[in-house]
Amino acid sequence: MKRILILLLVALSCCTSQKHTFQIAEGEFRYDNKPIKIYSGEMHYGRIPREYWQHRLQMAKAMGLNAVCTYVFWNYHETAPGTWDFKSGNRDLAAFIKAAQKEGLLVILRPGPYACAEWEFGGLPPYLLRTPGIKVRCLDPVYMEAVERYLSRLADVIRPYLITNGGPVLMMQVENEYGSYGNDRNYIAAVKNIWERNGINTP
Repeated sequence: MKRILILLLVALSCCTSQKHTFQIAEGEFRYDNKPIKIYSGEMHYGRIPREYWQHRLQMAKAMGLNAVCTYVFWNYHETAPGTWDFKSGNRDLAAFIKAAQKEGLLVILRPGPYACAEWEFGGLPPYLLRTPGIKVRCLDPVYMEAVERYLSRLADVIRPYLITNGGPVLMMQVENEYGSYGNDRNYIAAVKNIWERNGINTP
């Protein structure tokens, strides 16, 4: 009996880590090459007590959603240059993603660097402002050095949970509400390139 239980657990773990494909082609979303409609709602893990995550996700599923979308607030995870917290309390992004997957929900991540969301400084870390004359949300070298550090560290957290690695993370947003702020396409391309260099291979 014990051996059967172990084999069952191994089989289940294999099923949950099945790799998938996702693409945007011919005007539609395709999951494993089949058309899919995405019904998503916003659920910001940083704003919800961790103890409530599972229940909120269950309610989202009960509403008929098949995905949740969440911001990742940079200043919530890097409080000082190189000082990271992706584990304590509401900051455990990996735990939130796994909780969504447990409920059969896909995940769309909105990691900034700038998030807005009526969050202080739009999610940018305040230590950036200690550099006189720094310009944010552009190719300012001091800003971009910090952005690369953040996105590279965040990529390490989320890479195992991409759908291409058997996780639920379907898509990633590059920046947020940028069209009402600037039009530097080279900056947007640079942010996208950082993700790609760090192995983020979802749209």
